[in-house]
Amino acid sequence: MRKSSKPELIVGIRNLSGLEACSGYADAVYFSTDRLSLRAKAKEITLETLSDFVSEVKARGLKAYLAVNSTVNEERLGDASDVITAASNAGVDAVIAWDPAIILRARKAGLRIHISTQANVTNHETANFYRDLGAERIVLSRELSLEEIRKISQRTEVEIENFVHGAMCMAVSGRCHLSAYALGKSGNCGECTQPCRWEWELHGENGLVAISLGKYLLSAKDLCMIGHIPELLEAGITAFKVEGRLRDPGYLETVSRCYREAIDACREGNYTPEKIESWRCALASVYNRGFSTGFYFGVPGLEGFSPEKDMNASEKQRRAAGVIENYYPEQQAAAVRLLEEGLTVGDEVIIEGNTTYLRQRVRSLKKKGELLERVKKGEMVGLAVDGPVRRNDRIFII
Repeated sequence: MRKSSKPELIVGIRNLSGLEACSGYADAVYFSTDRLSLRAKAKEITLETLSDFVSEVKARGLKAYLAVNSTVNEERLGDASDVITAASNAGVDAVIAWDPAIILRARKAGLRIHISTQANVTNHETANFYRDLGAERIVLSRELSLEEIRKISQRTEVEIENFVHGAMCMAVSGRCHLSAYALGKSGNCGECTQPCRWEWELHGENGLVAISLGKYLLSAKDLCMIGHIPELLEAGITAFKVEGRLRDPGYLETVSRCYREAIDACREGNYTPEKIESWRCALASVYNRGFSTGFYFGVPGLEGFSPEKDMNASEKQRRAAGVIENYYPEQQAAAVRLLEEGLTVGDEVIIEGNTTYLRQRVRSLKKKGELLERVKKGEMVGLAVDGPVRRNDRIFII
């Protein structure tokens, strides 16, 4: 196995709309089915539809990586066999796993294996251990510094993959038990209720409430390495991973575009401070919890947390406007019921559903044959659309 000379950009998705959003920028996508995933809410892809979904991925020239990374309890071993059989039949390019039960089944099926960050690989000997089990790539622990990653890369032939953008878990390698303890929903089985994003108060033994900078005491900022692409490459990282399987397609489009442009600019020799700032602004315009560089340059302190903010720190919030009632392909128009907000010609909107992703400007609005500049909330309006949409797709103003 040889390490790639060109970094692979991998984006997490949950359905066809996410695939459509990032397909022009990513090299590969990772996703899960409705079984044995750390994103149990992402149920759009099932074992029955997996082959069709993988075909859609490959039709766009991307690689397809299936995450099978939840805890595998005794009663779930049957699911493990079913998932690996479906993965083999679908022709996925690799399985992302950490549990030996999954690794052994994947190896027996002849599937390529990428070791999940859940394995918490922090040294080259462990990387080589998984290589000897058949792994071609290791997603290293998120708690490693660039210097530690560099040393591991120099001492193993296995490919190195690292997260470069997205949510950070406050627990080591995501091994959190807080959700299971508080609500009986295990994060390690994909059911995390994210109590780390709730408001908390710190009480002393005397009953007094400690004064803090905010109430989101456990909420880590998102990882953002857009300004450090050369350092990532120099450290020997061969695959850049974007977290966000549960985030909206607009987020996936913006993040994948920024990192694609940054990687290409670095390789072409025009990776400049001005471009970095432009990418940062774009990334800040979509869902985020504030940004940090995680553990890459040392163990983060308070600067790695966002105690004063709730779930979304973006100043530019997308706003729900309405729902598609019908689509008229010959007229290239859709009937939209404006349930939450009105529309104005010139608004930038996103139309999305499980299989739809369309970003455009509002070019024309028509009601009862009359062209209008603005339509108020509560009305039905004809909207010119730049591509196919579907009934029940949602429309958002951005």
